[in-house]
Amino acid sequence: MDALKQGADALFILLGAIMVLAMHAGFAFLELGTVRKKNQVNALVKILVDFCVSTVAYFVVGYGVAYGTSFMVGAETLAAKNGYELVKFFFLLTFAAAIPAIISGGIAERAKFWPQLIATAVIVGFIYPFYEGIAWNQHFGVQAWLKTSTGEEFHDFAGSVVVHALGGWIALPAVLLLGARSNRYRKDGAVSAHPPSSIPFLALGAWILIVGWFGFNVMSAQTLDKISGLVAVNSLMAMVGGTLVALLLGKNDPGFVHNGPLAGLVAVCAGSDVMHPMGALVVGAVAGAIFVVMFTLTQNKWRIDDVLGVWPLHGLCGTWGGIAAGIFGTTTLGGLGGVSLSAQLAGTALGVCWALIGGFVVYGILKISLGLRLSQEEEFEGADLTIHKISGTPEREVSW
Repeated sequence: MDALKQGADALFILLGAIMVLAMHAGFAFLELGTVRKKNQVNALVKILVDFCVSTVAYFVVGYGVAYGTSFMVGAETLAAKNGYELVKFFFLLTFAAAIPAIISGGIAERAKFWPQLIATAVIVGFIYPFYEGIAWNQHFGVQAWLKTSTGEEFHDFAGSVVVHALGGWIALPAVLLLGARSNRYRKDGAVSAHPPSSIPFLALGAWILIVGWFGFNVMSAQTLDKISGLVAVNSLMAMVGGTLVALLLGKNDPGFVHNGPLAGLVAVCAGSDVMHPMGALVVGAVAGAIFVVMFTLTQNKWRIDDVLGVWPLHGLCGTWGGIAAGIFGTTTLGGLGGVSLSAQLAGTALGVCWALIGGFVVYGILKISLGLRLSQEEEFEGADLTIHKISGTPEREVSW
């Protein structure tokens, strides 16, 4: 029976890893559909190569930073218990690799290629797993202190804060240090519109992310005996709430409609295992509102050129999700309990502060040493031709 359970658990978490791996295709097509046509190839290449760099950084360094495990042992040891520890690494890697995928959307269309890969290695190798170890592996006694102080530990079941808020708040310094795309904001006060290049590709990316998210959330149980249908239904309800509110507040704009479900899913991750479905619906609805309102403010009023709106979508909605777990997870509002609003506020604030510090340090050093953005001429030509020497529709490069 033990062998059967070990095999079932390994298969369970492997399927989760594959579903979250598929989400990276969603990140790629969401960015591809949002950026202008001259930057579509770059969007696809960045997501794939960032994932590969993330794999090496997390395997060699990051997983050890978070969980104290080294894979530099014999294959016989690694294969023990059906290789469960290796498959668990694969699953958690897909979470870690989401950080650079999130950042990629914010810095699209004007960022240099190689400096971003260096940033990916540092972020996935140290910045992310340092906080991951605090939230999910009891590092430095932070969770024990919160338990003593507030009565409960910081609760983040599937990464509203650990993954999404961290990614969004790291992206914010990168976007600010890069500056806006050329001619995005004119001296006369006008704002130049850069509409999505392909709504169908944007929608495809959103749908891939939505489907994969059920692996992201449900399989965070990590073993088959801990699987919860409550997590699945709460994820569904939050997705629906985010979509409907984004539809209404976004005035039927397809960009908002297809980012609304993602906002809801980001927010529900933390408390998806403890909320009532109606609470999850409200959490997702609030997240949809946060995204529409804050995306509009950042782009038009504050003139922060965050191309895919990753700070509102992941940073702010992830922050809301961490806090919301301490509200809607309580028994008073129909949840299972075992959460504390004070602990949620403290753990979320710690993640946000760490992400901001890490983002400014990593991208600040890269800006001084290597530079972060393409030249004005390269940006005008487009990242596809400048970096990869081919466009998504290469008729002009064909010579007869």
